[in-house]
Amino acid sequence: MTRRRAAVSPPVALTVAGSDSGGGAGIQADLKTMEAHGVFGTSVVTAVTAQNTRGVERSHVLPVAEIKAQYRAVNEDFDLGAVKTGMLATEPVIDLVTDRAAALDAPVVVDPVMVAASGDRLLDADAEAAYADLIGEATLVTPNADEAAVLTGIDPTDRETAREAGEELVGMGADAALVKGGHVGADDDTVIDTLVVDREGQESLGPSAGSADDEGPTVRTFEHPRVDTDATHGSGCTLSSAIAAHLAHGETLEFAVEAGTAFMKRAVRYSLDVGQGPGAVHHLAALREAADRHRTMTDVAEVVEAFVDRDVSRLVPEVGMNVVGATAYAEAVGETAAVEGRITRTFSGVAPNRGVRLGASSHVARFLLAAREFDPDLRFAVNCRFDDETEAATAALDGPVTEYDRDAEPDDASGTMGWGARQAFGAVDADDPTPAAVLDRGAVGKEAIIKVVGETPEELGERVFALLDAVE
Repeated sequence: MTRRRAAVSPPVALTVAGSDSGGGAGIQADLKTMEAHGVFGTSVVTAVTAQNTRGVERSHVLPVAEIKAQYRAVNEDFDLGAVKTGMLATEPVIDLVTDRAAALDAPVVVDPVMVAASGDRLLDADAEAAYADLIGEATLVTPNADEAAVLTGIDPTDRETAREAGEELVGMGADAALVKGGHVGADDDTVIDTLVVDREGQESLGPSAGSADDEGPTVRTFEHPRVDTDATHGSGCTLSSAIAAHLAHGETLEFAVEAGTAFMKRAVRYSLDVGQGPGAVHHLAALREAADRHRTMTDVAEVVEAFVDRDVSRLVPEVGMNVVGATAYAEAVGETAAVEGRITRTFSGVAPNRGVRLGASSHVARFLLAAREFDPDLRFAVNCRFDDETEAATAALDGPVTEYDRDAEPDDASGTMGWGARQAFGAVDADDPTPAAVLDRGAVGKEAIIKVVGETPEELGERVFALLDAVE
């Protein structure tokens, strides 16, 4: 029997940019990112580059007639929900894109690609002035600090100058500007992206920050911890494509920027170790995280079942035991799986109060996420009873045991679990094995706990059973 078609109608976005033979940036990065956001990506190739993770070897700009033909073919067939631009290379290409953007009834995100992350120049010097007209047609322009300095004459070195550069870009006609903070204050621990929105164009962009009675553009900053890596190849392309994808879905500009920067944070944190250079951002990290949730929940459920079968009641703390599993790309408690209500002792052994779900744990989950900052391969954790016998039993574990002292916790710590994990794992030399367990000796009103961790559910189970064997 012939099967009935079950068509899907995703929003469509267009990227007008150069091709990256290395696959980490340009058209390739844009299309991967759009697909990861459930958007059908179309493309107009402006230039062909011979490049990889180490740099750009050659670049060839396509004839304007060929670029026109590509755009015409896409525009005549697809209902474009958003457009983003990347490498445009020459003044004639920029002028062409400006002309087409002016006629579009769709958001336009302009990523003014001028210099590659490797330092290679990707824009003809004579074309820099041509960007002024294109910025005037932009819904959002997304320069990094170097590009903002070229476009505005203002070097964004801090919050104030980043805001000034954004306001200058809005003054050039853009509805909004996002001055990216990745190149600002490279020695700082925090990356600050600054969004400046023109109040007059705000109705078409959706709600934004600031009071309606204020004068001038509204300003909002997006802050996240800096990731200690040089593997940022393709980061600018990926961010602008993520924002364009959200706009194609009909989201407000502010939501699109917030979601795009969060997407970028994960893509850099879990960057791809490919090529001989620093590497590239992981365009599909968020998609892989979502795909890994069911398997992680299943893994946790199987560990819980093994604990029930073996009867680990001797190791269950007064507060109850919880088994937590983090997805491979987890960044938040909601991306960890745990037992809802914990595992408690019964007359016949132990039993979970309810089933396994995402976000069911707070304490152990936050501890595990903090520990993953030091060893991203850690995926599972469990809290066990702490007494003299279990403490002695940790000698039977197949890895080192460390601890933290609650009395040393500063008043401004964001939480004991995260702080404790940072103390315990941060004290271990990078060349030494990751601890198998961490001792928390408790405090007044706080039960002492042994937290056991593992890279796999099997390793976690084996370590818990090693403790159990030792105390039994």
